[in-house]
Amino acid sequence: MDFEISPKAQALCQQLDAFIERYVLPYNAAWHQSVAQGVYPPPFIEDLKSLAQSEGLWNLFLPGLREDEPGTRLSISEYAPLAEIMGRLPWAAEVFNCSAPDTGNMELLHLFATPEQYVLWQRPLLEGRMRSAFAMSEPDVASSDPTNLQTTMRREGDVLVLNGRKWFITGAAHPACKLLIVMCRSGQDDSSRHGQHSMVLVPMDTPGLTVVRNIPIMQHHAPEGHCEILLRDVRVPASHLLGTEGEGFAMAQARLGPGRIHHCMRTIGQCELALALMCERTLERHAFGKHLSDFANVQDWIAESRLEIDQARLMVMRTAWLLDHRDAKDSRIDVSAIKVLAARLQTRVADRAMQVFGAMGLSPDTPLAWFWTWGRAMHLLDGPDEVHLRGIARHELARAREKLGSLSAYYTTPEQMRAEPHIR
Repeated sequence: MDFEISPKAQALCQQLDAFIERYVLPYNAAWHQSVAQGVYPPPFIEDLKSLAQSEGLWNLFLPGLREDEPGTRLSISEYAPLAEIMGRLPWAAEVFNCSAPDTGNMELLHLFATPEQYVLWQRPLLEGRMRSAFAMSEPDVASSDPTNLQTTMRREGDVLVLNGRKWFITGAAHPACKLLIVMCRSGQDDSSRHGQHSMVLVPMDTPGLTVVRNIPIMQHHAPEGHCEILLRDVRVPASHLLGTEGEGFAMAQARLGPGRIHHCMRTIGQCELALALMCERTLERHAFGKHLSDFANVQDWIAESRLEIDQARLMVMRTAWLLDHRDAKDSRIDVSAIKVLAARLQTRVADRAMQVFGAMGLSPDTPLAWFWTWGRAMHLLDGPDEVHLRGIARHELARAREKLGSLSAYYTTPEQMRAEPHIR
């Protein structure tokens, strides 16, 4: 197992870091000002996208790109440190056509799209001419168990008719969002809880599709949207079915692993920035006759943050390596583990940094409050922590059952001591 970053990825990391420092970061204040004034995306985004594409910093995330498709064809392990760099500035990913949920949607389309679907949606996404969203979670059921999903799809001749309600659909408020990938109940295999759902490609301008609202997350209002969407007798051609009917869950699993790596590495990038801001603040601020950096508890916060960030990075890189070298099914537990780990990491590190900044840490003057808010949301997004912990525990218990009784030699009860051979 080798975590060494390849020479190609190292060169791209240096190039990406320099590009962000030179071209993207100077626009950070302008981006926030533009969004606050209701202008989204800001007009300079397209110029930055064109510049990034011209410099080869485009579609960095998709290993299976063909030679005629724009991008770098990096492995998951190679892309991971690039995701960390982009994560420091949450809006930067769009500049490089690496935003969620587009990354996962492009991966789905790359695996399952028909030639017609490729021309209509995959190619424009690869070229950055449109955005997309993925509609899975629902307000009326516990979406932590995806078999509960109730949005329905029925066939009427050559037409698919969808009815249901989705919410917290990331990206659906972006003006360039043209496609919604909808997970819906098609009921083809009554014998399998995981064989009853399908994915359908629904253009955002389809009659019957209504974006009801953009839901704030803990008072944070994302301009790209975490939307509630109503589907009322939405009719699309049967050719808009993605992949095979009834295979929606299997397809979602193919999308899941790499996307989790991307999220976790962006989190690590944000935690690195939070730690750097915290350290700088402690060196500048005085209280009770000393720099904050001289207080033992503050030093502990800094040290604990460094340990936790590095531990998380190693675990995420290990999972990325596993996804590159093994079947995704064999890495399911590892993918669950890093999701829990990243959410915990972000809330802890951001919370410490906010405490060091005091009142300023609660304000929008630093990114810390946003980092903490998003970290707290991650405890629920993509399945609550408890669901992933349950899966990890079941995996460990299954391994223990296979070896039940094999650890008896480690016990030293009187009965076992009498049963063991005596030392001569």
